[in-house]
Amino acid sequence: MDLGKRVEKRRVQLGMTQAQLGLIAGLAQNSIHNIESGETKRPRKIDALAEALNCTPEYLLFGIGEVQEDEKNINNNVAPGPVLKAAVPLISWVQAGAWSDINEVREFDADRYLCPVKCSDKTFALKVQGVSMEPKFYDGDLIFVDPEADCIHGSYVVARLDDDNQATFKQLIIESGHKFLKAANPNWPDQLIPINGNCTLVGKVVFAGKSF
Repeated sequence: MDLGKRVEKRRVQLGMTQAQLGLIAGLAQNSIHNIESGETKRPRKIDALAEALNCTPEYLLFGIGEVQEDEKNINNNVAPGPVLKAAVPLISWVQAGAWSDINEVREFDADRYLCPVKCSDKTFALKVQGVSMEPKFYDGDLIFVDPEADCIHGSYVVARLDDDNQATFKQLIIESGHKFLKAANPNWPDQLIPINGNCTLVGKVVFAGKSF
């Protein structure tokens, strides 16, 4: 079994799509596809990929180390589910817009959801509203937001604009020293919102799923 097959196996075991894995590891979905197909032999973010897959880089590269025993159980038709990391509070978009300290939010009687990926104790959950992020995210999808995760180019982020009391969910684009918030929906009227000192990045989306 090569690196691509090990990545695919771990991703399926954890119940993630290629897009979700890419979101957590900071890679594009087509990068995950190229890794799993064998086109990319040595991923540039092997450490981030291993962390997202709850295993070691050595396991992905060489099949040794953590989760190696899974290779011996290929006849077992029961695959392990996601490793649940933390119970985080579900808050409103208004609360997210006014967010300053997650400890204040935890004092409220909030519903809590188990985040299946590694995250800080300041992480919170939100339910997507509207259609601006379709088709990647749909109304009602659950997103987990970590204020301590690094927001880089391509990250999906929750942000607060200075002239708005409520947070917004967009993709962060950084090009030539300029920053924008981008809607995923190609039909959304405001595709790019320039930000320059008029926006606070509340946190990075580290995982997304559906709540039923």
